[in-house]
Amino acid sequence: MLDRMSTITPHLWFDTQALEAATFYTGLFPDSEITSSGVLKDTPSGDTEMVSFRLWGQDFMAISAGPQFTINPSISFLVNVDPSRVADARAEVDRLWAALREGGHVLMELGEYPFSPRYGWVQDRFGVSWQIMLTDPEGEPRPPILPSMLFVGDAAGKAEAARALYTGLFPDAEPGNLVRWPEDSGAEQAGTVMFSDFRLGDTWLTAMDSSDGGHGFGFNEAVSFVVSCADQAELDRYWAALSSIPESEQCGWCKDRFGVSWQIVPAGFERYLSEGTPEQVQRVVAAFLQMRKMDIAALEAAFRG
Repeated sequence: MLDRMSTITPHLWFDTQALEAATFYTGLFPDSEITSSGVLKDTPSGDTEMVSFRLWGQDFMAISAGPQFTINPSISFLVNVDPSRVADARAEVDRLWAALREGGHVLMELGEYPFSPRYGWVQDRFGVSWQIMLTDPEGEPRPPILPSMLFVGDAAGKAEAARALYTGLFPDAEPGNLVRWPEDSGAEQAGTVMFSDFRLGDTWLTAMDSSDGGHGFGFNEAVSFVVSCADQAELDRYWAALSSIPESEQCGWCKDRFGVSWQIVPAGFERYLSEGTPEQVQRVVAAFLQMRKMDIAALEAAFRG
């Protein structure tokens, strides 16, 4: 069981590779570990493998639940390698890049860019996208890993509105940088967000717009964000603000008006699944599979039997 949980926990949906991917990532990134793993029996996806892990201080969750959703670059993970905190940072960028590129697909070649002397964007062999960047040690420090949202397609031009929604909703939020696309940006719409970052609780995220119509992907359930709630009132508040597509509501999952997927869950939810007896877990699974928004009292009753 996790000894703590980030305010926002990225959740990765794999066909069958959740534990394999988590094992690879925790062997690659510094200060990383698998914190729990297990299998849920008899779900609509069959026996479903679940794993929680931490990469360089950022919590993640993952599930092997079949091919219904495929991870794409609309949500990637920005890896800040800061020379003031990482010895031989340039070599560390190259090490991470080489490992993540193997068997994967390069989206932007590793090289020098106006915003970084060493940067590359790659989709690894599991489909997860990483932006590896040598950062400016003179800039304001950020965590080593930040979830990064790319607003494209129908969501293009909405990064700033999403940032405002999220920072207004989460307590202890902080808007960070915001840089707009200039007038001479080619296919990009001037005035929309070229780069922004913001903090929700203890989690920093980034968001940007891209109006180029050639991406061929967008937000989906394959990468979602888990919000762990202390009580039903808090859960209800997040659900009311974030759930905007009724047909996407299932088992605590919802989609906001920008298409980003969220899981709004009680703080004890992982405890039910990781510490319960097989009978308790089976009862909890049977209960939440019938829910759209989670009912904490009903889940606790199922756990107690």
